[in-house]
Amino acid sequence: MIDARAIISPDAQLEPDVTVGPFSIIGAQVRIGARTVIGPHVVVNGPTTLGADNRVFQFASLGDAPQDKKYRGEPTRLEIGDRNVFRESCTINRGTAHGQGVTRIGNDNLFMAYSHVAHDCQIGNHTVFANCASLAGHVEIGDWAILGGLTAVHQFAKIGAHAFLGGGAILSRDVPPYVMVAGNPAVPHGVNSEGLRRRGFSEEQIRNIRDAYRIIYRADLKLAEALAQLAPLAQAQTEIRAFVDFIRSSTRSLVR
Repeated sequence: MIDARAIISPDAQLEPDVTVGPFSIIGAQVRIGARTVIGPHVVVNGPTTLGADNRVFQFASLGDAPQDKKYRGEPTRLEIGDRNVFRESCTINRGTAHGQGVTRIGNDNLFMAYSHVAHDCQIGNHTVFANCASLAGHVEIGDWAILGGLTAVHQFAKIGAHAFLGGGAILSRDVPPYVMVAGNPAVPHGVNSEGLRRRGFSEEQIRNIRDAYRIIYRADLKLAEALAQLAPLAQAQTEIRAFVDFIRSSTRSLVR
């Protein structure tokens, strides 16, 4: 299932049912899991691990050196889970020694054409990166987040689970879970209610999240005052607890 025109390093480890298309290059210290399909003209450099059932389209580049002037060739990694799709010309870089040393991508993510994940990023599961969405280094993305086309995310920013970035958003601060943002600079535009319904959140849970959003963004309270109001609610409502915990852990301040 490996095209004769592909170049596979003898130090690469591929499961027997992996497919590799013509003119693709699989470098040393690359491990590729079962049923993964590597299209034509793809480059995968290591140390990189791909899990099972991934699909990589033409001209994608996975696991190459980080685009960081401080990088001096230290051994760093890219770790990719299962059932991810990397469309045409995606670029996913390894970590750096002064970061976590590894870029991690979870399961069931979709990276559309020309999307970019820089060094040391940590990406959860079920995310969507629309065309040309780009992350700088050290960014953290929660499960089910969606990044619209041409979005750009500042280094060290965090995006919570179920958040939604509108097309062309330029983000320099943290986005709490469930929140929709858009614009340059990106500002909040409400709760991702439709996305939450699709993922099985009840109407009561969505109402609770909307109430929490109003306390943070519409009640004209200082952040500490808003968190003090939300803390008792978070004890009984797990959806609010995730919201509060994220805000407390924010290091770049929130979109406001």
